[in-house]
Amino acid sequence: MNLGFIGTGNIVSDVITGVSKSKISYKQIIISPRNKKKAYYLKKKFKKIKIAKNNQEVIEKSDWVFLGVLPQIGENIIPKLNFKKNQTVISFMSTTNYSKLKKLIKKKTIIIRAIPMPPIRFGKGPVAIFPPNKKVKYFFDKIGTTIEIKNEKLSKNFWAISGTMASFYELLNVLSNWLIKKKTNKLDAQKYVTLLYSALAELTVINSSKPIKNLVNEQTPGGLNWQVVNELKKSGYYKLLEKSLKKIYKRL
Repeated sequence: MNLGFIGTGNIVSDVITGVSKSKISYKQIIISPRNKKKAYYLKKKFKKIKIAKNNQEVIEKSDWVFLGVLPQIGENIIPKLNFKKNQTVISFMSTTNYSKLKKLIKKKTIIIRAIPMPPIRFGKGPVAIFPPNKKVKYFFDKIGTTIEIKNEKLSKNFWAISGTMASFYELLNVLSNWLIKKKTNKLDAQKYVTLLYSALAELTVINSSKPIKNLVNEQTPGGLNWQVVNELKKSGYYKLLEKSLKKIYKRL
């Protein structure tokens, strides 16, 4: 099976890296020449990569085609491309919904919307897909954990949550910088904060069958964690986060 990628941005690079390091069986990965520097970097790094002359060649030589371009770019270039009948097309484009993809592609194809995240390069993290598809689930389960979504309205919720990644990084940045300002070595500060939140995330995964709220309520009244979470609540921090999610949702 040949895998084709239109777009060579960060998330496409992450997926290609994850696939190349995995046990997924494929013949070749064919990538578009859009970002030549990134394309040649990937070709040099991994053996089974071929750079196509253009996007149409990616489609013609691939069994599965992954759309990894920005929505505004994709909506411009997709109608100009000639997809193969019954070809599997997997879109990473956040604000281009399923019905719009069908209109843009025109041909009868198997369309899947997927939300891969950067940790996929290490074979980790969730990948939400819509609609459910056994073959695509099997594929993403090799480089992450697939979550199948039954209807597109629900999938918008997952797209919205995926938009909180940068705010999570900024939280780690603020905490690290606070330690650095308090004369902590920069490397020690970043190591402590990242390892702390990695461990906390692992703990929530282990306890994922129980409400996350239980972990919040376990904090001792008057303790340090109790104080911080309550001060953030009073400041409206969490309400602002919900407000941001609502705004993202409206774009989807």
